[in-house]
Amino acid sequence: MKKAILIIILLVLVVGGFFGFRFYKKYYGNNIEKDGYVLIPHNAGFKQILDSAAKYVDNKESFESVAKEKGLDKYFKAGRYHFQKGMGNANLVNMIKAGNQTENSFRIGDFGDIYQMVGKVTKKTEQDSLQFVNDFNAIAVEKGYRNAEDLKKYFFIDTYNFFWTVTPKEFFKKFDDQYNEFWNSERKAKEQQSGLTRDQIYALASIVYKESGGKKDEMKTIAGLYLNRYRKGMKLQSDPTVIYAINKQTNFKESIKRVFYKHLSTPSPYNTYANAGIPPGPICIVDKNSVDAVLNAEKNDYIFMCADPARFGYHKFTASAEQHAINAKAYQEWLNSKNIK
Repeated sequence: MKKAILIIILLVLVVGGFFGFRFYKKYYGNNIEKDGYVLIPHNAGFKQILDSAAKYVDNKESFESVAKEKGLDKYFKAGRYHFQKGMGNANLVNMIKAGNQTENSFRIGDFGDIYQMVGKVTKKTEQDSLQFVNDFNAIAVEKGYRNAEDLKKYFFIDTYNFFWTVTPKEFFKKFDDQYNEFWNSERKAKEQQSGLTRDQIYALASIVYKESGGKKDEMKTIAGLYLNRYRKGMKLQSDPTVIYAINKQTNFKESIKRVFYKHLSTPSPYNTYANAGIPPGPICIVDKNSVDAVLNAEKNDYIFMCADPARFGYHKFTASAEQHAINAKAYQEWLNSKNIK
C-alpha cells in the first residue's frame, strides 16, 4: 500500500514537474535570440507587432500564444521597446502593454537652422518632419514669432533623452522649460547691463561659438572683441556669418571651407561683412557657455583676431591693424600650404 502511494506521489511530481517546466518555459523562460529594439507605432495591428518581434524572439509560436492570452491583440501601447536576452514572453508582453519603452538619445548640435535639426531629430521619432515643422510653426506664432526658425534660441547644444513616441509639442516643452530655467534672475540682470536685446545676445553667442569652434577657453575673449567692434560702430566682419549666408542660400546642401574675397559681398542680413551691427538672429544653435560668454565678456581692447596655424583651433588677438595684417598673412600662407580652398 505504501509503495503504491509513493509511486502515485512520484508520478504526480513527475507530471507536475513536466507541466510546470513547460509553463515556466512558455511564460518566463528566455525567448530572446538577440538584443534589439522593436518599434510599435500607434496605428500598428497585432500582425505588425508579431512581425516586428519575430526578428528577436526564438519561439515565435509561444510568443504569439502568450500575447493572445494576455490580450496584446486587443490592447498595447506604442513605443520603442528593448528586447533583451533573458526576457520571457510574459515579460515582453507586459512591457508592451504597460508602455515601458526605452528612451533614445538625441544630439542637438550647432545646426544652422531649425529645419536641419528637425530632419535629424525625426529619424528617431514616430512623427515625420512635416508634423514637427507644422507644430513648431504653430508654437512660434503662439509666442509672437514668425515661424519655427525664430525658436532657434530655445535650443542648446547637448545630448537629450526622449521616447520614440514624443510629440513635437512634448519635444519643444523640454527646451522651453530649460530656456526659462536658464534665464534666471542673475542672467536677466546681466542682460540688462549689457544693453543688448536677447536676440542680439544669441546672435553674438552663435558667432562666438562658431569662431571658437565650441572651445570654452577662448569664448569670453572673442565675445569681448566683437562687443568692442559693435560699440565702436565697426562691422563685425565674422567669417562664419558669410558661410552661414551662403549655406542658407542652398538650404545647407552645400558648404564652403574657406572664405574668399568674392564671398564677402554675399547678399544676406546675416553677412556681417556686408552689413553693420549684429545679425537679426543666431547663425546656429548655441551652447550655454557661449551665451554666458557674451553675458560675461572679457574686457579687452582687441579688435582683430586671426586663426593661429601654430595652435590649431585657437586664435591670435590684437588691437593693431598692422599686427593683424602680419597674422592674417601667416594664416593665408598656411592655408595655401595645406591646399585648403
